[in-house]
Parts: sequence; structure tokens; C-alpha cells
Amino acid sequence: MDFRYFGKITKMKIPVYSIKVPRYSVKTKPNWDKFGEQIDKLIIKKFLGKNVAIRCLGSMDHSGKSLSQLISIIKKIGHDRYDPNHKGDRYENVENKKIDIFCLPYKITPKVKIMGNMIKSFYVYPIKVGVKPTRLDIILIYDRKKLKQVLHHYKGKDDAKIDGFVFKNPKDKRDALLGIIKIL
Repeated sequence: MDFRYFGKITKMKIPVYSIKVPRYSVKTKPNWDKFGEQIDKLIIKKFLGKNVAIRCLGSMDHSGKSLSQLISIIKKIGHDRYDPNHKGDRYENVENKKIDIFCLPYKITPKVKIMGNMIKSFYVYPIKVGVKPTRLDIILIYDRKKLKQVLHHYKGKDDAKIDGFVFKNPKDKRDALLGIIKIL
């Protein structure tokens, strides 16, 4: 976000919230409902009433980058897609539409439940396709008004997917980022 202060443009700092989730690991099946509820409480506290898009990451999927380094990159550019040569999974779609990031849209209400399903999908899906599960340790919270949803289809699937987004202002992607949650 840009603000003018006596004619000078200053960038808003992107807040980083930390939460400790003891015993959350993917070495064994995690209790996603229990861990998710703890994180949901923080999301509700910080983003209540907002229409957001939530992107979850595991720093382990960014080889050569520590959790702190990855968060620094995200704060600088507004997302985790810092390597244009790296092909992320699911960025291919039948229509070959441009998708900047994958997120899920939510209205944050006092009783919203989000993170249990996120933790579960990052554990169950990788195992299903024969790779290691991902422990989530970064959650990016975007302002939905600053993203444009891209409906798309995957090969062999008839239903439209709602998780594709592009930034409305591609020159300042940071502006769409409301906050970062770091899971310790």
C-alpha cells in the first residue's frame, strides 16, 4: 500500500504474525482439526470481517531458502513466486490461462473454519500422488478486492476451479498482501 506523506510516497509495512503450534508435524498424520482451530483463531482476530484470499506454503518446498529468507522475499515482492523459471504444480490448465497465484477465497467471520482443511490437503494430497506431505509454515492473507479470480479447469476434470488469481495491479503485488502468518 502506498501512502503520501507530504508528497513523499511510503510503502506500508506488511505485518507478520507468529503462532506456535506445538507438535504440528507431517512425520505422522497431524490432528488437522486441532491445529487448524488454533490458527483460525489468529486469522479471525486479525482479519475479522474481511474478504480475503488465503495462500498456504511450506518453506520446505523452497529449497535453499530458510523460513526467514522466504518471508523477507514475500514482504519485498508480495508473493512467493520469486523464480519465474520454476514451474509450480497446477499452474497448467486446460485453457492455458495466466494464473499468478493459487489461493482460496473466504469471508472471515467469527466462526470460520479454514486451516483444518488446508493442513489436511497438504498432508493427504501429496501422499496420494506419491510425494512427501508438506508442513505448512507460511500463510499469506490477500485482500480479495486487489485480486481477480481466474476460473479454470484441470485436464480430465469438468468442474471449474475457483483457486486461480491474478493481481489487479501487477506493478505492485505487495499492495494486495494484508499480512503473513508464520507457523512455528
